[in-house]
Amino acid sequence: MKPHRYLPMTEQDQAEMLRTVGAENIEDLFKDIPENIRFRGELPVSSRLDERALTRHMAGLADRNAHTDSHISFLGAGIYEHHIPSVINHIISRSEFYTAYTPYQPEISQGELQAIFEFQSYICELTGMAVANASMYDGATALAEAGSLAAGATRRKRLVVSRAIHPEAREVLATYAHGLNLDIVEVGCKNGVTDAEALAAAVNEETAAVLVQNPNFFGAVENVRAMAELIHTYKGLLVVSSNPISLGLLEAPGKLGADIVVGDAQPLGISTSLGGPTCGYFAVSQAHMRRIPGRIVGQTTDRNGKRGFVLTLQAREQHIRREKATSNICSNQALLALSASVYMSVMGRQGMADVATLNLHKSRYALERLTSIPGIEPAFTSSTFNEFSIRLPEGTNMTKLQSSLLSAGFIGGYDLGKAYAEYKDCMLIAVTEQRTKEEIDQFASTLEGLL
Repeated sequence: MKPHRYLPMTEQDQAEMLRTVGAENIEDLFKDIPENIRFRGELPVSSRLDERALTRHMAGLADRNAHTDSHISFLGAGIYEHHIPSVINHIISRSEFYTAYTPYQPEISQGELQAIFEFQSYICELTGMAVANASMYDGATALAEAGSLAAGATRRKRLVVSRAIHPEAREVLATYAHGLNLDIVEVGCKNGVTDAEALAAAVNEETAAVLVQNPNFFGAVENVRAMAELIHTYKGLLVVSSNPISLGLLEAPGKLGADIVVGDAQPLGISTSLGGPTCGYFAVSQAHMRRIPGRIVGQTTDRNGKRGFVLTLQAREQHIRREKATSNICSNQALLALSASVYMSVMGRQGMADVATLNLHKSRYALERLTSIPGIEPAFTSSTFNEFSIRLPEGTNMTKLQSSLLSAGFIGGYDLGKAYAEYKDCMLIAVTEQRTKEEIDQFASTLEGLL
């Protein structure tokens, strides 16, 4: 096969470019680099490949990754393997959606505007909140933006944050807080949930908000209503980051007293994709609608009475004076938000409840099966959803164990010791509706053999 030049350049092209920059040959372009540090040999790379050979080579490199198509995964910790209805990829592969960007011109953007409007509507129904925005980059930035909104709304600088929130989300929040001169007070955990006594001691009249994750990073279910009552006593706000699949079973955070509900929409029909990209959601009570980051799509009618959609609120720095902007979020994950919308549309109320129930029952079976193995016990006894933490025998070499699990065809759970030194022998296990009883039993038997 004749080699194909992906970026063809003729000798005439090269001569014209050299003449334009005032060089006689290619070597002249490097004359400012001292001769003694120039590399004169040949780089240790293959010779050029034709298109077919290159495709085969890149496929070979990709196959070296362990992923959910090649291995049975029990890894969650923020990214979850759920069933993706085939209709989702069919719809998001349509060019009118995957080429769309910010719909500034409503007269030619009705499809994209309606898709965003539907996403907002679904998120409001799921979370029990009044208003949702077009979408955020991911769950972590949504949480950080929520902290920023709370500080601005209350004119306070203190955020009380549960240590049971995803470690990476707390890092993003800390980065935001540094730039906004906000103070972060972290509250520890007790039996896998936020320590209620420590939280009560940390909250005062200077607290802008309490931030919590439910179900939290350890998979445990928090007492959201009690937290809402506590922070509202001091006229602060409650921010809840929630797994949207869990809301098929758990009470909506808005009905428990949350003022801001955020999270990652990745479980809603979005591929794990080796870790991203994902899509964040952000919903607030009516009182904070004008402070919401990003943009909001609204429904209206045209002069002929036909239903239409427009961008209604755009409280970001490109649209209003920079010093009055509520956020510097500059885009939204429209295509992934559409994936989430299609997922919720296809599943419906009953489907969402059914999926959540499957996640709960399968994870409960896995917990019982794994903790029946000698030397393995639950790390906590708090109620969980589709993730739970187990404690392995003291001194377990987690790196070696994970490697052995990979060799056996499994992606093991998350090593909690990476982010929590006090849980160095603990593993966070995720079980979604994708896992079968046979896979769970096989994983348990393999883990028992390795221990």
